[in-house]
Amino acid sequence: MERVNHSVVSEFILLGLSKSQNLQILFFLGFSVVYAGIVLGNLLILVTVTFDSRLHTPMYFLLINLSCIDMILASFATPKMIVDFLRKQKTISWWGCYSQMFFMHLLGGSEMMLLVAMAIDRYVAICKPLHYMSIMNPRVLGGLLLSSYTVGFVHSSSQMAFMLNLPFCGPNVVDSFFCDLPLVIKLACKDTYMLQLLVIADSGLLSLVCFLLLLVSYTVIIHSVRHRAASGSAKAFSTLSAHITVVTLFFAPCVFIYVWPFSRYSVDKILSVFYTIFTPLLNPIIYTLRNQEVKAAIKKIRTRHINSKPTL
Repeated sequence: MERVNHSVVSEFILLGLSKSQNLQILFFLGFSVVYAGIVLGNLLILVTVTFDSRLHTPMYFLLINLSCIDMILASFATPKMIVDFLRKQKTISWWGCYSQMFFMHLLGGSEMMLLVAMAIDRYVAICKPLHYMSIMNPRVLGGLLLSSYTVGFVHSSSQMAFMLNLPFCGPNVVDSFFCDLPLVIKLACKDTYMLQLLVIADSGLLSLVCFLLLLVSYTVIIHSVRHRAASGSAKAFSTLSAHITVVTLFFAPCVFIYVWPFSRYSVDKILSVFYTIFTPLLNPIIYTLRNQEVKAAIKKIRTRHINSKPTL
């Protein structure tokens, strides 16, 4: 199938994180362990929520969707990056590059909206506890999830539409470990200044709207919690702290990446690693360490598994 933009470039070269052979071996070992931790940690949440009936609530249904997104977000570029540490020539096809950019924005946009949905869920649970299950019914829950994935798809499609008619006829070196849209746009054989502004505006607007919704939601929730009894407040703050920590970890790199998206500083690579790898690793850690219900469910499953082993 012929590409829409008739580009001469058929593949891109990824510079990766470092040119040092020793560092690349170290990175190979380190990121292999981290990626395994991402998969195992998020699978642990999926298994725990699935097999413990006490966790079959809207909050945990949204949580397992977050875990699924995190696993895929970490998988769209990390396995290739790990393999590339052992290669001298780090290349990716044009369509492979396009796919990485599409899934990056699809998953990123969906996760932003999913975090908003989780904030709405916490607002209803804390501010209207007696009506929680009636308000957060399967229809509403399905609507929130559908909205999250739809917004992610529309956002990603709009970003990729900018790419389709760009000619790539010369430079094909991307100074990153994956195809990052702002970096790839710079390689086009035409003036892309206005296009760069549109890309920033598209991602920036979505990030800003989601961040403001989250800020308003958690401000109202915290104000409501402060006027409650001490016992109820402690449990609510424990749950809220996990959510707010995850939101902070997700949005902080976004701010730097899209405020200075075309800089040449190595900090961009560090933030990209944090956003695509360490955030998906930290999310399950935060939700398991700071959530008593999840910790109790994991302990229960582990005890059940130990007791089910046949004795010799």
